[in-house]
Amino acid sequence: EVRLVESGGGLVQSGESLKLTCTASGFTFSKRAMKWVRQAPGKGLEWVAKISSSALVINYHASVEGRFVASRDNDKNILYLTMNDLKVEDSGVYYCATADDIRGPGTQVTVSS
Repeated sequence: EVRLVESGGGLVQSGESLKLTCTASGFTFSKRAMKWVRQAPGKGLEWVAKISSSALVINYHASVEGRFVASRDNDKNILYLTMNDLKVEDSGVYYCATADDIRGPGTQVTVSS
């Protein structure tokens, strides 16, 4: 059974940083592309970053390009999202997900101005 658990969210001020962690189990993590998605209050899911199984290919949504960095540790089955220069509009619930959209419970990120 695929299991994903996110952590690292919190309340920060605009311009600050956070690092999210997603611990994966129940599947061969090193062979699966993964992604981070988020959902702002009252809005739909929005992909944030996509990372290939080897981390050789990483794509970012235009709204986070240059500020967020996705990475992974395939030895530890962990996916990371380092978020720098956070903006109020980055607030929402952040999920890690498999390429076929299996998600964890999410972690809340709130950025205050």
